[in-house]
Amino acid sequence: MAFASEQIVLVVGDDFNSSTAKMECYEDSVLVYGNVNVNIGGNGLGWGLGEIALTRKESQPLKFEGDGKAPIGVFKLNGVFGYEPNDKYKTPYSLALEKLICVDDSDSPFYNKLKIAEGSEKSFEYMKRDDDQYKIGVLVGHNKNALPKRGSCIFMHVQKGDKAPTSGCTSMKEKDMKKVANWLDESKNPILIQIPRSSSKEILELYPQLKDSELLKEGD
Repeated sequence: MAFASEQIVLVVGDDFNSSTAKMECYEDSVLVYGNVNVNIGGNGLGWGLGEIALTRKESQPLKFEGDGKAPIGVFKLNGVFGYEPNDKYKTPYSLALEKLICVDDSDSPFYNKLKIAEGSEKSFEYMKRDDDQYKIGVLVGHNKNALPKRGSCIFMHVQKGDKAPTSGCTSMKEKDMKKVANWLDESKNPILIQIPRSSSKEILELYPQLKDSELLKEGD
């Protein structure tokens, strides 16, 4: 049975090697935003750790730490983050303070978690960057059990540039990122479904409310 959700962000890449994809956003069966260009991992897509088990062929790649792949799967969207204080979002908001970090050290008890830097962390990334990529973003619930080396710190965020691949996140123009962040509502169980086109049929079976999706039709 599919994970219950009233808000779905759907991202579909052409295949496992795609570094770009298309995005649609649905509230129940209604398309809210569509035909949005997004960037994904520079090394394409790999099977991640999400809310439900989708069908994976043994020959298809898994997502690992530092592999430059964006995760495939169904993931909770756990809140918004950004550089400026904001209390108007309908989902939890994390202010990117100067010392807020996301830990990507598999050996750390804080692996795949946000925390305030204490100085002893071995490997991490700052959430307050020198550019606008994290000016506004969304936390993706990939690898919520922090399985070592299976990937960490996965976000939706502002793109570096048109068709500029990420190290594993999903990026888009700032105007599109703002639309998504303002639309998300914690009470409506928002999720990200991110797949290669070959998984379209399975997603349609699990989420019949997406029956009118142009992205999934192309994968029939």
